[in-house]
Amino acid sequence: MIDIIVPIKQVPDMDRVKFDTEAGRIDRSSASGEINPFDLNALETAVQLREKLGGTVTTISMGPPQAESSIRDSLARGADFGILLVGKEFAGADTWATSYALAAAIRKLGRWDLIICGEKTVDGDTGQVGPEMAEWLDIPHVAYVSEVREASDSGITVVCEMEADRYGIESPLPTLLTVTKDINAPRLPSFADKMRARKAEIQQWGAADLAEFADPANLGLKGSPTRLNKVIIPSEEGRKGVVFRGNPDDAARRVAEALQAAGTLGSVK
Repeated sequence: MIDIIVPIKQVPDMDRVKFDTEAGRIDRSSASGEINPFDLNALETAVQLREKLGGTVTTISMGPPQAESSIRDSLARGADFGILLVGKEFAGADTWATSYALAAAIRKLGRWDLIICGEKTVDGDTGQVGPEMAEWLDIPHVAYVSEVREASDSGITVVCEMEADRYGIESPLPTLLTVTKDINAPRLPSFADKMRARKAEIQQWGAADLAEFADPANLGLKGSPTRLNKVIIPSEEGRKGVVFRGNPDDAARRVAEALQAAGTLGSVK
């Protein structure tokens, strides 16, 4: 038996979301929310381990009330329980304050053996929250896990990939993993699973519920030591084609001149 926690985040559809460059933030109201894709890989890993070893899978998220839809999606995909941290006290949190709040919630939950996180989020791309949670909880962690080799109720052996190298790492439980998208292909929920998840009870915890485990001064915006000063959206320019017609020798010279103007060639004689 193994009790697993999977922190998940509701992120906007990044293909449709708009950015408020003046305020330096994502306009989350401009696109629908969904579970962060990397977190789906973490959830699938947890469900597969639960199916093999028995136990439970609990998802935890921090966000606005509408993030409950992502918790329900996680239940439809195989999680047993879901918890949402919600309240204005959590708003504006950076990775430090986010990991602190999630770690406090895990301490409150009490019963767990393994935490599995996605490698990163598509709206932040820092990859910091998972390892920071492990530090708050004072447990070992393994990042960039692409394969689970063996697992039991006392330990786990995984393969992690860093640049061109692969490492086999064995860790006792409790521990925390961050997994890459290469570890599996997340399952799709059936209609019956979705209907079951719609009726499930979702626990909602506010800052007061974490009072025994978290200092309010470390939550949300006021507990965040970092600030985002500016958002720059890179331009998306496609390839540009130019057709040179006429005399082959003249066309060749014009091609060379164009390459020179682009800085690809030296002077054309």
